[in-house]
Amino acid sequence: MFTGIIEELAEVVEVKSMNGNVDLSIKSNITDELKIDQSVAHNGVCLTVVAIEKDIYTVTAIEETLNRTTIGNLKQGDFVNLERCTKIGARLDGHIVQGHVDTAGTCVKINKLEGSWEYFFEYNSNDVTVQKGSVTINGTSLTVVNSTEKGFSVAIIPYTYENTVFKYLKEGTEVNLEFDIIGKYVSRLMGIKN
Repeated sequence: MFTGIIEELAEVVEVKSMNGNVDLSIKSNITDELKIDQSVAHNGVCLTVVAIEKDIYTVTAIEETLNRTTIGNLKQGDFVNLERCTKIGARLDGHIVQGHVDTAGTCVKINKLEGSWEYFFEYNSNDVTVQKGSVTINGTSLTVVNSTEKGFSVAIIPYTYENTVFKYLKEGTEVNLEFDIIGKYVSRLMGIKN
């Protein structure tokens, strides 16, 4: 389980495709605190550490992950949001995030405001957002500003902009979306989702 509070913006230093899988090697300041078999969220995608060498660690994305997320679009030199799993007894500063991406969405508009930014996203799934509810974009826990049937917007403060991949997003960029787990269960119980 994660909280959606990003720990680090880290660089992808190598991408290897093998047998339908993709291995990502990440250079990170937290590598020395990781261990093999540990879960780390990469742009909101929970992946397992499979190798560690100095300040670089490697994770593997399989076909299911590549089909459902934007992980397969990453290339050498890209940056990803990182978050280690939540420690029991720690504060839950964001919201309950599983690291299981529901779908990819697209950034369709960015408004630069005085002191903040409003990002607009569209997606094609039966998932729902609600105004002032929670959503995870590339692993970042955010509050929905406006919600429509297949879209929503979020407000980004300067700290989040500078310390996450939001500073690299532009119109047309695909992102990983994880919708609120409580909302997903309520939707399922109400018969709203398949």
